Amino acid sequence: MTGIDRYIARQLAIALIAVTGGLALLIWLTQSLRFVELVVNRGLSFAVFVQLTSLMIPSFVAVILPITTFVVVLFVYQRLAGDRELVVMRAAGLSASALARPALSVAAVAAICGWLLHIYIVPWSYGQFREYQFEIRNQMAAILLQDGVFTQVSDDVTVYVRSRGSDGTLRGLVIHDARDRANPATILAEAGIITPGASGPRVTLYNGSRQQLDRGTGRLNMLQFAENTLDLSQSRRLEENRARDSRERSISELLNPDPNEPMNPRDIPKFRVEAHQRMSGPLTGISFALVALAVTLTGAFRRHGGLMRPLVGVGLLVGLLALGLAVGNLAARVPALLPLVWLHALLPGAAAGFLLFGPYTMQPSWARA
Repeated sequence: MTGIDRYIARQLAIALIAVTGGLALLIWLTQSLRFVELVVNRGLSFAVFVQLTSLMIPSFVAVILPITTFVVVLFVYQRLAGDRELVVMRAAGLSASALARPALSVAAVAAICGWLLHIYIVPWSYGQFREYQFEIRNQMAAILLQDGVFTQVSDDVTVYVRSRGSDGTLRGLVIHDARDRANPATILAEAGIITPGASGPRVTLYNGSRQQLDRGTGRLNMLQFAENTLDLSQSRRLEENRARDSRERSISELLNPDPNEPMNPRDIPKFRVEAHQRMSGPLTGISFALVALAVTLTGAFRRHGGLMRPLVGVGLLVGLLALGLAVGNLAARVPALLPLVWLHALLPGAAAGFLLFGPYTMQPSWARA
């Protein structure tokens, strides 16, 4: 690698790390706002909040890395052109391929990082996030209960608490338990205490009643009790039997899902599209870099620069991103169109590479310099 290559590559790498890191932190901040209530109103520690929300960062980075690669290449090369550095490099005899080499090297490193994220890190981190979120919702159910608010402890258990004593005693409880879909029950109690268990929280209720509607006879069955224990951890069975999100699965699991695992058959084509998008996604970063290079290194040189090229590049990026979403949705509905995912990743780069390095490369016109 020549000194010029190192000079350009250093600027690209620093800008890529800064832009990707800053944008990922911005997205993390906006997405984590929905968890701030757990800290402000429900007593969740700040350390747990940071640990939970930081597990989302790898998925953000994996999505934005191809976009930030394009933005950085476009910005750095446009700045080099504006400062006349590209003019000097061209005059020194550097070809378009020599000028593009640092950007392609940085884009290749970004693509390798993207594959590591998509194949290994994101499935692990998102699975840990879902598990941690479940633990907070179930194991830490006591801190999630707000006075005077109906709190959905799990998908099938809703708890209302009128007030909370200084010793942690809950007063005026209403619990709707629909885990037995055939016989949902409503439980009223004067007081209760939530205690952690080996498999989840348990609530001990005092002086209350359990009401159940017999759907066969239409009668309301009521059972009075002085003390009763309700095991909220039973909701874990539902969590363990749920169909895992596609982001939690490895590529092998997406391509060959376990037939014994509960899932919607209509999700299988979506899993295949997700797998191919993960494998082809990092290549879009290289394609986007080539598009940015084609925008900045071809065409006529303008003494006073201009906004036309950056605007054209941004427009192309927006169009390619919209096309990627459309292709993914279309391939999920029509599996025969799955090769379009790879065409979307490779074709823009191939077209831009032909403009840059092909026999009809549009070299800048230095007559206007």
